[in-house]
Amino acid sequence: MKVLGIDPGSLKCGYGVISLKGTEPVYVASGIISAPASKPLHKRLEYIFNSLLEIVRKYQPDEMVVEKIFFAKNPKAALSLGHARGVVLLVAAAENINLHECSALEVKKGVVGYGRAEKKQVQEMVKMILNLGGTIYPDSADALALAICYVNTIKFNKATGTSR
Repeated sequence: MKVLGIDPGSLKCGYGVISLKGTEPVYVASGIISAPASKPLHKRLEYIFNSLLEIVRKYQPDEMVVEKIFFAKNPKAALSLGHARGVVLLVAAAENINLHECSALEVKKGVVGYGRAEKKQVQEMVKMILNLGGTIYPDSADALALAICYVNTIKFNKATGTSR
């Protein structure tokens, strides 16, 4: 099984692909889709859509995971994030891929073990879980953390006989 995690943004959209080897998550790929800041929002969203389609078609994930909407202090930023999330949802629908959502709290708790973990702690734990060296971009780490969280949820549900 392959899982594609997406950390949406209208300027930078992180993605991370993992697969399962037995029950262990294995790194496949990650990166950032950087939409041109000089372009209007609808053109940035088109760029993100086309880039995500390429990623989905290249890695052929079985599942996609995106962060749930949260309430931000800045309404304009929250609206732009909502538009980017909409693009992710559209790609999942267009490519007929199961889409799941995890809150930031669930991700931090599922990856770090603490729901109020700092971004840097998430990055370091993602590197540790996936045996990655070097630097990983924060948006890519967040996307990989989403995928890891989802895989951990599947493992937990199988072990306890529950479903999500």
